[in-house]
Amino acid sequence: VQLQASGGGLVQAGGSLRLSCTASGSISSINVMGWYRQAPGKQRELVATMSSSRSTDYADSVKERFTISRDNAKNTVYLQMNSLKPEDTAVYYCNYRKTGLWGSNDYWGQGTQVTVSS
Repeated sequence: VQLQASGGGLVQAGGSLRLSCTASGSISSINVMGWYRQAPGKQRELVATMSSSRSTDYADSVKERFTISRDNAKNTVYLQMNSLKPEDTAVYYCNYRKTGLWGSNDYWGQGTQVTVSS
């Protein structure tokens, strides 16, 4: 599975950005796609995920501000980020989790930088 992410950039606090990530290759109909982020000196953390059945999971810090969505026909996941804060600054990684009877495999995109200035 290959992941191509786009949409990062520099924005002022209170602004918005939209990330997108498209999966290609050995795609499974049962999967979870989403976003994680890693700030300098910190561990990678979950931001939001959405399963192929559209169940979602959000970090508490982004609830009410970020919205994840996906287009299964395009194997693409989106992250709409509103009311951005400086603490949202991080490298955002797209994740594709393929699940099956064997367990699960994680695939990662190359990361896209999001910088929020105060």
